[in-house]
Amino acid sequence: QHLEKHCGPQVVLEDVSFSLARGEKVGLIGANGTGKSTLAKILAGVETTDGGTLAVRRGLSVAYLAQEPELDPAASARAIVEEGLVAWRAAVQRHHEVSAAIAQRPTDALLAEQAELDHLIEQLGGWERSHVVEDMLDRLGVTDIDRPTGARSGGERRRIALARLLVQRPDVAILDEPTNHLDADTAAWLEQHLAREYTGAIVLVTHDRYFLEAVVSRIVELDRGRLTSYDGSYSTYLEKKAEQLAHEERTERNRQNVLRREREWLARGPKARTTKQKARIQRAEALEAETPANAGRGATVELVATASSLGKTILELRGVTLAVGDRALTEPFDLFVASGERIGVVGPNGVGKTTMLRAIMTAAGAPGESTRPARGDVVLGKNTRIAYLDQARAGLDDDKSIFDDVRGPHGAPSVTIGDRTLDMRTYLEGFLFDANKQRQKVGSLSGGERARVALAKMLKSGANLLLFDEPTNDLDLPTLAALEEMLLDWPGCAIVVTHDRAFLDRTATSLLAFERRPGALAHVEKHGGGWSDYVAHREELAAKAASARTGGTESARPRGTESARPRATDRATEPPKAKKRGLSWAEQKELDGMLDAIDAAEAEVKRCEAELADPALYATRAAEVPALTQRHEAARERAARLIARWEELEAKKEA
Repeated sequence: QHLEKHCGPQVVLEDVSFSLARGEKVGLIGANGTGKSTLAKILAGVETTDGGTLAVRRGLSVAYLAQEPELDPAASARAIVEEGLVAWRAAVQRHHEVSAAIAQRPTDALLAEQAELDHLIEQLGGWERSHVVEDMLDRLGVTDIDRPTGARSGGERRRIALARLLVQRPDVAILDEPTNHLDADTAAWLEQHLAREYTGAIVLVTHDRYFLEAVVSRIVELDRGRLTSYDGSYSTYLEKKAEQLAHEERTERNRQNVLRREREWLARGPKARTTKQKARIQRAEALEAETPANAGRGATVELVATASSLGKTILELRGVTLAVGDRALTEPFDLFVASGERIGVVGPNGVGKTTMLRAIMTAAGAPGESTRPARGDVVLGKNTRIAYLDQARAGLDDDKSIFDDVRGPHGAPSVTIGDRTLDMRTYLEGFLFDANKQRQKVGSLSGGERARVALAKMLKSGANLLLFDEPTNDLDLPTLAALEEMLLDWPGCAIVVTHDRAFLDRTATSLLAFERRPGALAHVEKHGGGWSDYVAHREELAAKAASARTGGTESARPRGTESARPRATDRATEPPKAKKRGLSWAEQKELDGMLDAIDAAEAEVKRCEAELADPALYATRAAEVPALTQRHEAARERAARLIARWEELEAKKEA
């Protein structure tokens, strides 16, 4: 109740009151730097307040997943996760003792304690938990579980800490960005586990919108030191927030209209002779001094990027097998990047997604450690310019100010974006760094602020092919939405490794899936559309396989065959096609990329249609409808042109 917290002159929490009911699942959201992680630490009891009281019910177990958990580097993953079973083992041991005592001499007190222990053991996961540690680590993608944690990556350590918490089954779980360093499938599993199986209360800090929508029943927003609670799911919060902002805008417009009339009246120099005139002058002065309803609200992130022109060839991977050292990771696969493509990359941890990005950077001549495929070639077009955002934000210089790091040692004082030239300070203000903040050292920034600095450096580079490795980690929801809008409007190409399913559905024109198979190398396959399209494709394949096993018949027209043409769902592992006699080399090259380009155009059509069918668009973003309609028509026309050209080339090839 009435919590207060300051960091130097900054007010993090101001008279904040918060309560959590038994079994309630709450999402805590807010812009980067507002204090979400600080509040989570206070609720978990690992950080103190400057005022107010924190009351926790006696006997309540609270567990906290930090963004950077501290684990014993000498302990194995197995040993650390087994720490989560301490309460369960103690309850089982006490149950055995009580049962033995009852066998000797039953009493009402012993029988009551036995009943309480029965209930507690069921709460902690039941009697059979012999394999829970191994199963949970396997589910979260942690291998070699007897290896010390000190030799593991930061992502592995986070997954080990998460496994310990899930095994523990506390009364209250406080989770700070739990989906960071999880692949998309594991994030989906965790989402369902917390929503359906976990019975305790949750306070969840996350940027994952699908996760929020599925898990929480209340959203709490931290803004300018204060909390505002919204009952319902994340989508309900968005509707209520839009109504609130619209009301604030109407209130401010009315205030400005009244203020304008009063200023005009005051300009005529009325004398305060009567009580009514005195009151009106006082009212005008009060209006001048009044704080607008939307005053202090955070500025909107505006991500802008410049891109140089692309050539005909952008990027090709030909017969590539990815490897780490002498250990092969993938089967051979091909990848052709078409103009305007935004390719999402998904798959379990450790199958080669980041290795692929590093191999592309090595082919581009980037400095640093060389990463080359075990077999095959990475071919870049002569006009292709690449910028890379890595998970660790390794390109940042902690000792420099934001301004100096983004400008660079020989950087120009301005940035040209299309037909606009912005001075560096104005450019950085678009990333929510005001003049004072721009002087701050990069090393002192929060994770979200560091991510925005890295984006600012990347997007001014003039690259036309952007490589992102988990770009959504640490970003707040407004910055995430701004990054999506930038990519949708950007003329270049992008390859994005991410676990964020909403981000993939919003931005990806195609998906490159790394699929791990037992006892085999990872299979790499390209699909049109975003995450939901990929999941639907997998479900369709599973249904067909089940039908084949039971002797059933398949549907005459499976999902996804709207066009009278084959789908480009399995091009990634096809060997290079031999040149046909009827086509020139250039035409064959064009044909090889046609199906992916058609898939991308059709995915854009579907995406636009889904947005245009959303009632919330007209209620909250009506100004975007004309541009979205034009984008829809352009995508339809492009798909039609591409299909006609594909049919023309196929006919010529067979002639």
